[in-house]
Amino acid sequence: MAPLTPPTPLFAQHSRRWEQNRYVYPVISRRSKGLSVGINLNTDRICNFDCVYCCVDRSNGVGSPEKIDLVILERELAVMLEIVSSGEIWQTPPFDQTPAMLRRFADIAFSGDGEPTSSPVFAQACELVARLRAQFKVEQARIVVITNATLLNRPGVRDALKFLDNHNGEVWAKLDAGNERVYQQMVRSSIPFQRVLEGILSLSRERPTVIQSMFLNYHGEAPSEADIDDYIGRLADLHSAGAQIRLVQAYTIARPVFQTHIAPTSNAVLDAITARIHAIGLPAEAYYAA
Repeated sequence: MAPLTPPTPLFAQHSRRWEQNRYVYPVISRRSKGLSVGINLNTDRICNFDCVYCCVDRSNGVGSPEKIDLVILERELAVMLEIVSSGEIWQTPPFDQTPAMLRRFADIAFSGDGEPTSSPVFAQACELVARLRAQFKVEQARIVVITNATLLNRPGVRDALKFLDNHNGEVWAKLDAGNERVYQQMVRSSIPFQRVLEGILSLSRERPTVIQSMFLNYHGEAPSEADIDDYIGRLADLHSAGAQIRLVQAYTIARPVFQTHIAPTSNAVLDAITARIHAIGLPAEAYYAA
């Protein structure tokens, strides 16, 4: 299977810093297939996962819980949306090097340096983004929440996602494993794997959901057939239990990481995984390292 978009060095540039901004940053995203404006509600770098492939440097610990200034967030996002809607972004390095097929405003994404739904102001930030999106008339851009699905039982989070359902919202939920062993190898969390599965199921029973799944080589070894079997089994279980899975994104590393024992898996491995996802009746796309 050919890559969905041509490889570009811009895919490796996902800095959460943009000029002097604290919360808002633009990137060219291979999975969004265009420009994604990121919202970072975790500038303290605190996260309930410690994913082995994370590009956030936590080697020296994390900061103290930080209060998000919604006034600053609104100002930064308004300026960014003006730059994007006017087309100025495409004259600004490094975005002036963006291929023509990627010069589209795809989404505003809650991502950043931790789990966005953990922020006490997540719901308020969702309302702020929806309001500015309408104000700048960029309704074609989705509002994407990239989540590890561990906090979806919180009433405030559920209410915020229901609000986004009416504002072109979309949830991308992380499922990086098919069993507890690989899950712990990948995300290194005290939260059990079953909680993630339950979160994804409750989420996707209420709305079509994108599943995002990272596949890696560990110490030079590709994912085993047994582990891929387990992963496909969990997807099949979710599907049969009523999960509305809009798309499965099977991807590998495209950005620099801090762990030296992991590496991108091959195009052939990703193609084989997506073929198996298709075989159980689910849509899937592969996103390669290069």
